[in-house]
Amino acid sequence: MRVMTVYAHPADTITNCGGTLALHADAGDEIVAVILTHGGRIHPNVYAEEARKEDADSSLVAADRAEIIENKKGELRRAAEIIGIGTIEFLDHDDAISVVREDMVDQVAELIAKHRPDVIIADYPQNPAVTNSAHTIATMTLIAALDRAAQFLKNLDGKEEVNVKQVFLGGLPVLTNDALSTYGVRNDLLIDITSVVGRKIAAMDCFASQGYGGPFARKLIEASNGEFGRWAGVALAEPYVRFRSETRSLLPVTDYAEAADPLTRHVSYSQFDVRRAFPVA
Repeated sequence: MRVMTVYAHPADTITNCGGTLALHADAGDEIVAVILTHGGRIHPNVYAEEARKEDADSSLVAADRAEIIENKKGELRRAAEIIGIGTIEFLDHDDAISVVREDMVDQVAELIAKHRPDVIIADYPQNPAVTNSAHTIATMTLIAALDRAAQFLKNLDGKEEVNVKQVFLGGLPVLTNDALSTYGVRNDLLIDITSVVGRKIAAMDCFASQGYGGPFARKLIEASNGEFGRWAGVALAEPYVRFRSETRSLLPVTDYAEAADPLTRHVSYSQFDVRRAFPVA
């Protein structure tokens, strides 16, 4: 299987679905990460914090646009090697974006045609009406690109159509495990990342310029992936909403559901301690 991710910024692929990607890499699947913006403006901690100091490091304070962007790319390249991402496509747009642009839609559609992914992972567009979020714009761009790639005609475009089989949208901040409590708005798929969380932490540690390494990586995983893991009945999980409904020949029951013991599973998954297992170096 070929998995593609489409995200706004370099770190997004790791923080949102790094565990899922590590599992797919271990299964032998190909992974392509598409990054729409250079990410130079988002979480510029190492540069902005240094500028506040009286004895600031001149090399950081004087870093120009090209240096900041190349550093962000280097952080993702190192993280990608840890996770098992084989290909990174940087589109290098400025991350001060607030509208869906035709040129970006075309670029993403071309990459879909180039790599022909089976599935794509992206951010859940939390509020399409609020356009100051590059994350929302990135996913709206992807959705438009999906239709464009599906309409390619070799006679006119020199390439065949691509029909992506499924899109998984991550990051919906809804914590419920049933379809009724929030009128159906929920994550309907949870991936157990407990076995590969060490690699996700190591990959997040690469993003030192954003302040993501060390305590933050462990806090985010412990708080977010830990809570979704609680709903899943495991130590740590990454949540997704399936963009399209799925067709099956029979009603499914997962291996996790078969093996689950609702009486004791909270005791089992609570034995895993992120900070103890992966202390800050």
